[in-house]
Amino acid sequence: MKNLSKNMTLAAAVTLALAAFAGNAMAQEAASAPAAEAVPDNVVSYNVALTSDYRYRGVSQSRLKPAVSGGADYTNNPTGLYVGTWLSSIKWIKDGGGDTNFEWDVYGGKRGEFGNGFSYDVGGLYYFYPSNGLSTNANTFELYGQLGYGPAYIKYSHSTTNLFGVADSKNSGYLDVGANFDMTDGYMLNLHVGRQKVEHNDSLSYNDYKLGVTKDFGVVTGSVAVVKANITSLAPNGKNLAKTGLVVTVSKTF
Repeated sequence: MKNLSKNMTLAAAVTLALAAFAGNAMAQEAASAPAAEAVPDNVVSYNVALTSDYRYRGVSQSRLKPAVSGGADYTNNPTGLYVGTWLSSIKWIKDGGGDTNFEWDVYGGKRGEFGNGFSYDVGGLYYFYPSNGLSTNANTFELYGQLGYGPAYIKYSHSTTNLFGVADSKNSGYLDVGANFDMTDGYMLNLHVGRQKVEHNDSLSYNDYKLGVTKDFGVVTGSVAVVKANITSLAPNGKNLAKTGLVVTVSKTF
């Protein structure tokens, strides 16, 4: 019995020593492993893009020709608050008798998660066309709200001014429904349908559609999309700016 007790004591000591050694090794491994990178509270990002045709709500803003754009965004992650600005070359103002070659957008809002896959985004967006010279000022302000669930979303934008130079069009609205599905190897399927309602100008109200694919290649992000709007009254210089078109875009965010 004495030898058995001695052997049990020795076994217990060995077990404790091994446990201590293992615990120390795990502690050292944990200490040497890199810590998970924390998400910064404040993020500033920049973006540039080249597109074969700047389409907005299905209608070409660049006379069916290429456009360049760039912007900057600031996000406060703890609160979800954000502000940003974006500029693009355009041609439609001059087609309408105005005198500016670019669009300058300024926006801000708040986005976040409700939980269970639901997200939201609310804010305001000001479209500025410096010295546009149109008979009805093209500068436009919209309030927007978006509800998302997984890859799908529904968004509504409401103008508190006249809409892009259309007289007596205050309180126009745009409904945007879409989804971005992750397919394979980083390819995203982009689906969209929209309805632009132009207040007091029913002949200018229309639907637009988009079917596209996007992929982040690391160095740049590329996208190809088929875009169309079912309105034919926007045809300066004999060009139907809403016709079905293939839009190719290369962009970079950094």
